[in-house]
Amino acid sequence: MNFEILAPAGSWGALIAGVRCGADAVYFSAKSLNARQNAGNFNETEFENAIFYCRSHNVKAYIALNTLCKDSEFDEAYSIVKTALSCGADAFIVQDLGLAKMIRQCFPGAVLHASTQMSVMSPAGAAQLQQLGFSRLVLAREMSKNEIKEIAQQTTLELEAFVHGALCMSVSGQCYLSSIIGRRSGNRGLCAQPCRLPFSAGGGRECALSLKDLSLVNYVQELGRAGVYSLKIEGRMKRAEYVAAAVTAVRRAINGEYDAQFEKTLKDVFSRSGFTAGYFTAQRGSEMFGTRQKEDVVAGTAVLKELSHLYEKETPRVPLDMQCCIKAGEHCVLKAATPFKSVSVRGAVAEKAINKELTESDVGSRISKLGGTQFYAERLDIQLDGGVMLSAAKINELRRMAVEKLNEAEKFPVECRGFEINSRQSIKENEKYYTARFSSAAQIPKKHPFRRVFIPLNSADSDFEKHNAGVELPRAFFGREASVQKRLKELRKAGVTMALCGNLGSCALAQKLGFEVFGDFGLNIMNSASAAAVNQPVLSFELALSELNAISTPHCGAIAYGFLPLMLMRNCPVSADIGCNACNRHAVLTDRTGARFPVKCSPFGYCELLNSVPLYMADRQDEINTEFLHFYFSNESAAQVGRIISLYERGASADFEFTRGLYYRKTR
Repeated sequence: MNFEILAPAGSWGALIAGVRCGADAVYFSAKSLNARQNAGNFNETEFENAIFYCRSHNVKAYIALNTLCKDSEFDEAYSIVKTALSCGADAFIVQDLGLAKMIRQCFPGAVLHASTQMSVMSPAGAAQLQQLGFSRLVLAREMSKNEIKEIAQQTTLELEAFVHGALCMSVSGQCYLSSIIGRRSGNRGLCAQPCRLPFSAGGGRECALSLKDLSLVNYVQELGRAGVYSLKIEGRMKRAEYVAAAVTAVRRAINGEYDAQFEKTLKDVFSRSGFTAGYFTAQRGSEMFGTRQKEDVVAGTAVLKELSHLYEKETPRVPLDMQCCIKAGEHCVLKAATPFKSVSVRGAVAEKAINKELTESDVGSRISKLGGTQFYAERLDIQLDGGVMLSAAKINELRRMAVEKLNEAEKFPVECRGFEINSRQSIKENEKYYTARFSSAAQIPKKHPFRRVFIPLNSADSDFEKHNAGVELPRAFFGREASVQKRLKELRKAGVTMALCGNLGSCALAQKLGFEVFGDFGLNIMNSASAAAVNQPVLSFELALSELNAISTPHCGAIAYGFLPLMLMRNCPVSADIGCNACNRHAVLTDRTGARFPVKCSPFGYCELLNSVPLYMADRQDEINTEFLHFYFSNESAAQVGRIISLYERGASADFEFTRGLYYRKTR
């Protein structure tokens, strides 16, 4: 099978290790606007040189711009893209809808890869990405083999899957735990990994949100049969030896040479109590959980020196077509061509032989002596006059000049256009209104002030009719797209016209069936360009109030009340610890401070971790300058909902514990 091995690089050492160990592509980033801000990454000069290095080794360079972008950062993003393209970058890994729009409009030649942070895990989502101009989808890590196949059978997008590395508890792009409790956003590349800290469901597991590292190295052939082309290794925060071990392991697996001995080496270099393949094999549960133990650290120290030998020398991976012309009385000439670059160099003048004349064999052996470089001589064409001589040193110098010229950096012209974000339009206070979502129709009071109300997909038809409600689509599908589509058709036939969608796949499905689609918080709308791409979106609650109010696109909303969803999880931490029967759908996780975080189950194969206290803005709602305020009701009773409504209508202060979220605490 034809695979691409995609290696991470958060440093020069890691970049060299990945390339020399046989990666076909490397992903890395500039110093800013990427999902691993705490990695070393590359300053402006290093960034350009890293792309040049990849090009000279016939390795593709994918630039990670996989973070949410604020309006103030678009100029910087524009500059990064332009610089990368001028150096020959092959593609951009993007999460932000607005950033993708900017790249597509301003740089027609740029190739877009949809980051796993976009949370796309359905055929409809893949189809939507194609419409948005993407050529590749980085699959959600929580998908099973059959779910990957389902997408592959219905798309022409290239599919990329994580094959090894750290595994987040939450679906990527849908985790807000670090930002809400620590002001360090995973969607902004600064996750503090609070999930690795103690959280307990009461069953004895101390770190209920910590999963083992993912490893699908033993499953690469199955990944290929499922439709995956690119095998991605996580680890831009990891050292070079880790990258070397992972790339070598994947290469061996592709060649059928991966064995138990090297699997142990891979575990020794870094693991959390071993590895898991639970999502891919659909064997989710307690066996997927693990933490970094003392023995893991000790094992890692022991193999580092051994692994460093894997990349201490250049690997000859780039074929050269070489033509050497040596004529009497003329400067010798060497032309060398790789699959992507050609050079010509001129050397010394060939002289008449006095004793021994130069032979084609002499020239060929010296010209093809490319050890210590990434090149090897694939074809030699030697044009040699008889009776001439040229010293070995002169021929060697000719070869060295050609290699140096092949490795020289080169810049490319970039077709680019301008990009502007419109200025903010003011909102009249009397135009502001309320909307709400409810986890159950039973929560909805007889009288309420909400212009739009949304209830879950599996609610009864009569509930939709009684409350004139729109449908809230599931935040994740995971192989359930057909059943979701069937239910949507029923609701559309029953007269439901509105759909609240927090995923590109759900947006595409609902729009296709004729619903008026409203964007939910899960789309992570953090800038004006993204807001303009979605109908009346609920903006990201990771924005500070000043940033939220500066969004220039009209008809946007902000969450003003609710227990904010901090994680979207496919492997329930409560079920894994105490079992579903003991949970009885009233589960909580308790952190090391004693704070209790509700865990809410969904009938669509996932669960959500809610914040321990609700966001409350009744007494400061006038400071939110959006067209509507959105209420996120989850565990509240109808009576509690009524009380919250009353507090907001009066603009009253709360008499219970609450949070202002991040509205007055700008995240990094």
